[in-house]
Amino acid sequence: MNFSFVIRKATLEDAEAIQSITKEAFEKYMKDTGLTGTMEALEESLEDIKKDIETKEVFIAIIDDVPVGTIRVQILPDNTAYISRFGVRLQYHNMGVGKAMMSLVDKLLISKGVKRVRLHTASKYAELMRFYYGRGFYVDSTSRERGYIRALLVKDYE
Repeated sequence: MNFSFVIRKATLEDAEAIQSITKEAFEKYMKDTGLTGTMEALEESLEDIKKDIETKEVFIAIIDDVPVGTIRVQILPDNTAYISRFGVRLQYHNMGVGKAMMSLVDKLLISKGVKRVRLHTASKYAELMRFYYGRGFYVDSTSRERGYIRALLVKDYE
């Protein structure tokens, strides 16, 4: 039996799969952090996702023709980048999909001369914080602007 694992740039045709992965991942995020209400990630339309595919670096991870993960990266004019909407389908957690996507983003950003990348996550989400620390991120600051303690994580490439 052959197995394949591919991470590629997303196309407009991937928007529905990206929406589904994002919804599953961010519903878990809300549950695991005890957040109530909703999040922007859960309310975005297919058009929002298509716009990101056209204006940002959006990747999709596929195992045996099944879309299982996604990540978005915006390269900013100040030579930094911002990661958003990073998620992996629950049944594919702890299989290296997230690590592989982060490694690909590192290679992309280094190749483009980006010196620093940022992302936000809930500081109380120990599993995610450990994941990001393991990828070389550190906490730059925290805020409560969205009703919970949100950490700004930073990784430098210098």
